[in-house]
Amino acid sequence: MPLHQKIDLMAGKRLLVIGDLILDRYVWGDVTRISQEAPVPVVEVTDETVRVGGAANVAHNAASLDATVEVIGVVGSEANGKYLLDLLQKYNIDTVGVYVDEERPTSTKTRIIATNQQIVRVDRESKLPVYGSTQEQLLAMALNKLPDVDAVIFADYDKGVVTNQLIQAITPVAKRSQIPVVVDPKVENFWNYKGVTTITPNQKEAGTAIGSMITDQATLVAAGEEILDRLGLDHLLITRGEHGMALFQRLPLDHDREMSSGELQVCQIETQVQEVFDVTGAGDTVVAVFTLALATGLTPFDSVQVANIAGGIVVGEVGCVTVGKNRLRLALQGAGL
Repeated sequence: MPLHQKIDLMAGKRLLVIGDLILDRYVWGDVTRISQEAPVPVVEVTDETVRVGGAANVAHNAASLDATVEVIGVVGSEANGKYLLDLLQKYNIDTVGVYVDEERPTSTKTRIIATNQQIVRVDRESKLPVYGSTQEQLLAMALNKLPDVDAVIFADYDKGVVTNQLIQAITPVAKRSQIPVVVDPKVENFWNYKGVTTITPNQKEAGTAIGSMITDQATLVAAGEEILDRLGLDHLLITRGEHGMALFQRLPLDHDREMSSGELQVCQIETQVQEVFDVTGAGDTVVAVFTLALATGLTPFDSVQVANIAGGIVVGEVGCVTVGKNRLRLALQGAGL
């Protein structure tokens, strides 16, 4: 069966997304002059839109493919927090696991965009780690939901929700139940994700994690092998922008030897992007689609191919957007998959 015919299999898969929920505000306008007060462009506002970002956008991407999605995270008690919860519920995402913290602001990014070009971004957030009773409630909720899900995503944006304690408590339980655990990591927690199924760093994040720049095929393979083995992953997916993606895994030599002793396999997937307008949210799309494909039973390589096509669609538009089933199916057909 070609990949485009397998998209419907994602419908109804149960996905648990744990991470930093973000509200994305967009101020759209035109620039026709420079301010007399300072050498900066004057943006004449024509529209304002609000979208979900971070872990919320990962969840939205999965829900757009008709998955059943639940989120675990934190929002503030102010208007932005309520707005974010309302948007998630509008997208049929279960928010029972979202803790409302009266002492913590909702992570909010405001982007000012003129003629499809981002001029500036303003962030309101707290990056303090979530500990104490708040973390206990998040953990209890996640462990309660684990028996009923097909896959788990840690969507880490370094805003404090994904802590080492949370990772180490949830990952072994999921793995014992053969539930895939996929991580979109940030450098702060990078080496805490031992034993998860897959992590999906971009090339810069991977290089930063090992303390060495990835500049060519040799350094890419060396970095991928180090990360794969140090974390004990089933597979590693490094996204590479215009250079596509690279999937790393080890093939067992025989049934009596551990995976870590097997031959390293590196699969290169070329990008399908025609023109890049905005990379915002592309990583969210990739991790959501890749995880759903794994949960559906696709091989890691086929899962990467589907995620690569979905990511290519997203970067061709401005802002965080999602890819519906029909659009993804047509794009896969167009790519001959």
